[in-house]
Amino acid sequence: MATSRYDPAASTRPGPAGAVLPRGRTARFGRLWIGVLGVLALALGTLQSVVEPAIPLLQRELGVSPAEGALVGNAVLVAGAVVAPVAGKLGDRYGGKRVLVGLMAVVAAGGLLAGLAPNLPVLLLGQVMQGVMVGALPLSFILVRKHLPAGESQAAIGLVVALFTGGGMVGTSIAGPVAEELSWHWMFALPTIVIIATTLAVTRLMPHDPPIKSDDRIDWPGVALLSGTLLVFMIGLVRVTSAGLSPLAAGVIAVVVAALATGWVVVERRAASPMVDLRMLAKPAVWHSCVLTFVITISSGMVIFLLPQLFAVSADGYGFGVSTTDIGLYLLPGAIVGAASDSAGGFAARRYGPRAVVIVSAVVTTATMIALASAHTAEWQLVLAKVLTAFAAGVGTTALLAGTATAVEAGDTGIATSLLVVTRVIGVAVGAQVGGAILDAAADPATGLPTESAFVTGFAVAGLVGALSLLVVRITKKGAQA
Repeated sequence: MATSRYDPAASTRPGPAGAVLPRGRTARFGRLWIGVLGVLALALGTLQSVVEPAIPLLQRELGVSPAEGALVGNAVLVAGAVVAPVAGKLGDRYGGKRVLVGLMAVVAAGGLLAGLAPNLPVLLLGQVMQGVMVGALPLSFILVRKHLPAGESQAAIGLVVALFTGGGMVGTSIAGPVAEELSWHWMFALPTIVIIATTLAVTRLMPHDPPIKSDDRIDWPGVALLSGTLLVFMIGLVRVTSAGLSPLAAGVIAVVVAALATGWVVVERRAASPMVDLRMLAKPAVWHSCVLTFVITISSGMVIFLLPQLFAVSADGYGFGVSTTDIGLYLLPGAIVGAASDSAGGFAARRYGPRAVVIVSAVVTTATMIALASAHTAEWQLVLAKVLTAFAAGVGTTALLAGTATAVEAGDTGIATSLLVVTRVIGVAVGAQVGGAILDAAADPATGLPTESAFVTGFAVAGLVGALSLLVVRITKKGAQA
């Protein structure tokens, strides 16, 4: 009988989930594919964030209104809100690596389409395709957990999140120089090229993960109905606030949105494996947090949209005439503080409780917006407002996320937190669209540009929405006590 020779390179060790992984392969490729995942996250964060400082430029280049400009950034958010709840299920069913590569192919196609877009409809289609990038992070976490021990996986997840956040800062910084030195098309093309290269590296270096057999079906009807509801709602919001839309047409849009939303609720209640578990949404700990998150992020979304617009208004009037490059630099401190607020929100929630953090967040946002409505004649005032509101929104929503994660059963954590993530995305999108609608409604008839009073109204409304969260906290507290 033949004897086998011991080969250290071929020896194995148990994997994190009981799988047996080759020791040599893990040692050789482990750091490489983790690094590639990190670079991919960096490129995705960059692609997602280049739009914010460049929206005024895109409006001028494409000849569109502020409300239509807001839709450019919101297209990514709406698509992401739909993809986020199903990305993990798709990864389990078909394999995380396979689904990640497929999503990145869609993102790459969307980035190239946006980079070549001749008009607004094509750009919006590219943005919608890019929106599936939201599913990349949960899939990355799944893959890291499958292929690394617990201690190493925590460090790897932290690296991926940090680089995605860093990508947001990179995108905010480079959008202006790239758009002004090359063209706005390259804002999308350059990160997309990096995404294509790193996706090819992921395909080659990352270990394959076997799919998990499941009898649960993907809730495609629920995905389609939620997508339709969000899309019609966003487009309707633009059209309702635009000139020339009749009351009958506005009523038709409202009826269509209501019908789609009702159909989605009916489908989710009957689905064996629903996209969103409505029973989970009915739990007080979850729906209270969803309502508060929605209100907070509406105010945040308005600030995110309004500040770049005010920076870009001509200095001959009440604005500053700031270039796209300088807009990115002015927004960068807020982006940095917003990233830091995520960790601060979790710490504050553990020490003081989510409700206390939300109250402080609402007070800071309301006071800042009221002050900005009165005083907005210097760049530093806008920069400070961005920093304060970014920190307030970050700690508030993260505190709610952390509080909900610990308030529900361990097995429901993923569902509950995904609902809050989706709510957060939709709230920011609605806020930005409302901000654009306010600027459109109060535009100067002679020039078509927003008046100073439009910005004052926008900041005041953002402050009132922030204050509304105080009322929601009080109502939900009484309901919980009852």
